[in-house]
Amino acid sequence: MNSTVPFDAADLQAIFLTLKLATLTTLILLIVGTPIAWWLARTRSWWKGPVAAVVALPIVLPPTVIGFYLLVLMGPQGPIGAMTQALHLGMLPFTFGGLVLASVLYALPFVVQPIQNAFEAMGDRPLEVAATLGASPLDRFFTVALPLARPGYLSATVMGFAHTVGEFGIVLMIGGNIPGHTRVISVQIYDHVEALEYTQAHWLSGGMLGFAFLVLLLLYVLHPSGGRR
Repeated sequence: MNSTVPFDAADLQAIFLTLKLATLTTLILLIVGTPIAWWLARTRSWWKGPVAAVVALPIVLPPTVIGFYLLVLMGPQGPIGAMTQALHLGMLPFTFGGLVLASVLYALPFVVQPIQNAFEAMGDRPLEVAATLGASPLDRFFTVALPLARPGYLSATVMGFAHTVGEFGIVLMIGGNIPGHTRVISVQIYDHVEALEYTQAHWLSGGMLGFAFLVLLLLYVLHPSGGRR
């Protein structure tokens, strides 16, 4: 392999697939995570604790544990697998669709928690003032709550995207290592190391290192509570 070429065709394919996966996962998470974060921030139900614990599980569980149970659930005998077969969608393991579902579940707390914190920090006063002015609950959410929670959405977007880009264990278990379909950057680096192609591994790993630094820099510089005190 020519060491003067930073990325070969397989590397570029893995980079494109990773960016596609991270973008799609982040968009889904922002849509799915918003009602969950809103409910967790506003409810006084006894169920808040158990639901918050379930959302936070991917933070403490090893990716292989989550990957194993997702394989069981998506398998021919699992409820998700039975549903996708009934809908004539086929099986999800070792497909890009399965990779997206696994990434959404694994990155859920990294999107829900920043948005929930932003909703909680907002307090009740702005919504009460809007209510006295005649704003409906929907108006209060879209014209008051969402703009005030913008810093939380910025953190959630950056963290959700970055976390998906850096996944390894769960994408290897659910997606396998299929070029052009499920082989992402982290798996491509692993393949290079196994083949003793350290120069190619350096290029990809260095790119990931620079990306991680830019993500943190973005958070600390643009977030109102960070970096400019």
